[in-house]
Amino acid sequence: MGGTNVWDAEWEVDEEQARTLIGRQFPQLSSKQVKRLGWGWDNTVFLIGDEYVFRFPRRTIAVGSIRMEGKLLPKLEAYMTIPYPKPLFYGEASDEYPAPFLGYAYVAGDFPIGLTEERRAFSAETLAKFLRRLHEFPVQAALKCGVQQDHRNLTDIASRKVKLEGFLSKVVEHLSPEESGVIEAYISRLQKDRVEAVNALLHGDLHFKNMLVNENGIVSGIIDWGDLSVGHPACDLSVAYSFLPPYARGVFFETYGGADEETKLLARLIAVYIPILILMQAVDDGNEAIAVEAKSNIMRALSD
Repeated sequence: MGGTNVWDAEWEVDEEQARTLIGRQFPQLSSKQVKRLGWGWDNTVFLIGDEYVFRFPRRTIAVGSIRMEGKLLPKLEAYMTIPYPKPLFYGEASDEYPAPFLGYAYVAGDFPIGLTEERRAFSAETLAKFLRRLHEFPVQAALKCGVQQDHRNLTDIASRKVKLEGFLSKVVEHLSPEESGVIEAYISRLQKDRVEAVNALLHGDLHFKNMLVNENGIVSGIIDWGDLSVGHPACDLSVAYSFLPPYARGVFFETYGGADEETKLLARLIAVYIPILILMQAVDDGNEAIAVEAKSNIMRALSD
């Protein structure tokens, strides 16, 4: 891959090293099996026995977010209506590994890949209640824990539109003419340059790779809180478009407590933007299943 992608690692951790680092700081876990579950852009993730998950930063930029999660995630417990990974083990940086790392309670479930529209619709109220409570968390308390405020310029639609056009040109050969046509038409209709700023505590990266469902396809876990931030709630409300079928969105917004047209406009844009990024990475990794799911998220987001 070379060092050119935003998701390339600065340092890697393998199972052997993870076992050593965890065993040294948490001897009570040293007899448990260590299995690499996978990695995101920022962290490598290991399953310890079947009760805990450890995340090790792969890049300097992820260190601050691990520290912030350690402080803020335990405070969210009273607000959580869906299981989430609560931090239990706080690993310190050492000579062998340059960053702090965190161990969490394992959240069971499967990724919502290939679900029917009917199954997705069952989660409308569950997701809306979850986001209503999360977005009620006091912003000042979050900022005290070191959460960043709108570091991604969520309300700047004009610049996100330009980025989206760039991403589209990179993946266009992996889309059908119909798919690229729908996306291009959507982008050209997008005339607003920015929306009013609104501040809420956000999960910040709510998409199908950070959601888990139970055997009935109902959302049963929200994972990977490394993008916790304060900003426009539309960022999280994007799941109404990427995850839910059009006919379930009414009940979603009713349960959430409503959203104005600007919020819905921005939510839909982010529901296209995030899966296009996921599609780019899936193409790069040769992961067909993730690519197909990302495309279906985009098409769902653009259907009414």
